[in-house]
Amino acid sequence: MRIGMMADIYKPHVSGITNYLDLNKRYLEALGHEVYIFTFGDEGYIDEEPNIIRSHGLPIVDTGFYLNTRYSPDAQKILRKMDVAHVHHPFLSGRLTLRYCRHRGIPIVFTNHTRYDLYAQAYMPSLPEGIGETFLRAYLPNFCQAIDLVIAPSPGMKQILENLGVVSHVEVVPNGVDLGPFQFDIQPVDRSIFGFAPDDIVLIYTGRLGPEKNLPFLLRAFNGVLQAYNRVRLLIVGDGPERENLEDRVQHMGITSKVKFVGMVDYSEMPRYLAASDAFVTPSVTEVHPLSVIEAMASGLCVLGIESPGVGDTVKDCETGFIIQEQDLAAFTAKMVRLITDHELRRKMGLQAKEASKEYAIERTTKIMVEHYRRLVAMSIGQKRSVKARFYQLVDQWRR
Repeated sequence: MRIGMMADIYKPHVSGITNYLDLNKRYLEALGHEVYIFTFGDEGYIDEEPNIIRSHGLPIVDTGFYLNTRYSPDAQKILRKMDVAHVHHPFLSGRLTLRYCRHRGIPIVFTNHTRYDLYAQAYMPSLPEGIGETFLRAYLPNFCQAIDLVIAPSPGMKQILENLGVVSHVEVVPNGVDLGPFQFDIQPVDRSIFGFAPDDIVLIYTGRLGPEKNLPFLLRAFNGVLQAYNRVRLLIVGDGPERENLEDRVQHMGITSKVKFVGMVDYSEMPRYLAASDAFVTPSVTEVHPLSVIEAMASGLCVLGIESPGVGDTVKDCETGFIIQEQDLAAFTAKMVRLITDHELRRKMGLQAKEASKEYAIERTTKIMVEHYRRLVAMSIGQKRSVKARFYQLVDQWRR
């Protein structure tokens, strides 16, 4: 099959969706499929992989996003040859995919990766409360009705879509993770480079340092634990717009020797940082499919998190980690204390987390998606024979 992946942004931007697209593309190609990623950005950027189709766009400040209301003629020509188009951002890429594919009988899949309502609150706090949800209620149900298959990476995300008024059938298919690098022959990073001792209990957070990740909450809880347990340490791996503010908070709390900001590391090095840690902690409630959590579980780490779609779907309370039901600082701090003091329970939950992570193996999830693609392609044969689709086919032939 020729599969088009439609994304508003791709490399060199770093995000969970970018990582997923890169990984999914490689595994689909290994199965013999042709995979193209249609995106925007600097057309002069040199991609290290084949079939990245970039259309020029207007850069939006320094966000890494580019804006355009059409694909380039070359991109349109290639897109018409796809057997299926898979949308990963519903607004810009989603509308363009409907414009170019729907009338030609090319089936369209949409995966909702993001809690767009919570991102709006985090990045535009001056907006009236609820404005993001109001927009999504007006947009997503109609958009999803125009899609051939809607995918949610977790049951919680499916419920959110339904709460927003989406009446289309929503299939739950987890985003796949390459578990191998996190499970075999890992040489941990030397703790001493952070000033940590071998007998310290090291908690780790990996991911973007953005306002949507709720990291001040984590620092407050960690500081509370330190008042009673001095041998606990926190490792923060990643970067983002909130890093300077977070470092200022740590300095103000007087715990700079206990909290280490590593910054961005090469993705291939991530397993070594997880292997050097004792448990994973995340205060985020905006995750739809928490890649960092799954990677930590694959590494044999239990997880402390907050009940929310994604994290709550992935971590089973008291089995693979601890989940508190709301953003209760006292409850989160208490669970962190138990995590660092009950060594046997932490070890047991870590082993169970490693086993549970197998559900998200990229080999498994890719096969599930391929079956959906094949079913939709088979169903589209009749659509491509419709009068409207044949008209567009004639137009396409004339353009050549």
